[in-house]
Amino acid sequence: MQAFLAEEGIRLAYRDEGAGLPLLALAGLTRDSRDFDYLARHLPRDIRFLRLDSRGRGRSAWADPATYTVAQEARDAVALLDHLSIARVAIIGSSRGGLVGMMMAMQDKTRLLGLCLNDVGPVLERDGLARIGAYVGIPPAVETLEEIADRLPAAMPGFRNVPELRWAEEAVRHFVQHDGYVGLPYDPALRNGVLAALSAPLPELWPLFDACEGLPIALIRGKNSDVLSPATVSAMRVKRPDMIYAQVDDRGHVPFLDEPGSVDCLNRWLENIVAGSAAGPGK
Repeated sequence: MQAFLAEEGIRLAYRDEGAGLPLLALAGLTRDSRDFDYLARHLPRDIRFLRLDSRGRGRSAWADPATYTVAQEARDAVALLDHLSIARVAIIGSSRGGLVGMMMAMQDKTRLLGLCLNDVGPVLERDGLARIGAYVGIPPAVETLEEIADRLPAAMPGFRNVPELRWAEEAVRHFVQHDGYVGLPYDPALRNGVLAALSAPLPELWPLFDACEGLPIALIRGKNSDVLSPATVSAMRVKRPDMIYAQVDDRGHVPFLDEPGSVDCLNRWLENIVAGSAAGPGK
């Protein structure tokens, strides 16, 4: 992985692979660039695939917990684009990463070519957030990644017909094996923000979604998601009837992105971006 210095001199790690249309992948709250390994196998060849470890996650440095905000992480993503001299980028954002993508559109839409949201929208369901808040920042009380893989099916409700090998892959990507115990690949202080959010009324984020007006947009939802509701999806589709949409069976929050429906949705969205780029500015 490569790295650069963002605001306050925070070292952020990223991956930069391939050539062509730049596609930036932004992971969820406690996840990092490895979350998109499954998707990487299915991308068209003419894609420059960028993956950022947000501050406090993966191989990026931990920072002041007060800076673990969607707005700051959006500025960090723009700083990566500036570091690489990339004027505009398409974004695929999973969960919190999708919120960051929408925030980038609000801060400066001219930097975006389009946005694909993976199981996230402008209304977040409290039950799903409470489930996430119950484990964020708490090291698992097990000794091996094999034990993690065995427990993941119960810890990730809504996921069905998932091969054992995939759960083993997930364990490696979302936990760290130490000598005699399993740790977290992120700053446990991320828990502070989740608990603070749950202690107050949840904000509706429609202004963020509305900021994406005019951009090619897509949405992928796990059919069994407890974070993104069917009602919110319906409202999003009313506002954006042009939005490419896929609902993935046997998946909760968030789909892996290598499901056939996910891949098809992403490919159609990328085709829209390419077509819009070929038509020229303002088309």
